Amino acid sequence: MSCENNYVNTVVKAADAKMGKEILVLDVRELTTLTSYFVIVTGGAPSNIQAICDNIEEKMRDEGARLWNKEGYNTAEWVLLGYDDVIVHIFQSEPREFYKLEHIWKDAPAVDVDDLLVK
Repeated sequence: MSCENNYVNTVVKAADAKMGKEILVLDVRELTTLTSYFVIVTGGAPSNIQAICDNIEEKMRDEGARLWNKEGYNTAEWVLLGYDDVIVHIFQSEPREFYKLEHIWKDAPAVDVDDLLVK
């Protein structure tokens, strides 16, 4: 079932379209005032991570979303995109395993977005 937040849905579809893997959406509304959702994605090589990032930015711009912050694009080990109510984390496999955001935010319920993913 897609998320009630259209920006989250846009991010998930854009990441999936560029071969993003292990896409996880966490609803952090009850845990922080920083944002409403985290979208966590694993990419491959730096060029793949940058392609995922570029596609998300393009699709979000088309939706009228404003990008407030972008970090890590050049090294592409962990790219962070900050929008109003969605923060996107795009990782290489090793940094994702090392930082384990899923564990840090384990009290946040996961949002089922399987219907947005191409099978």
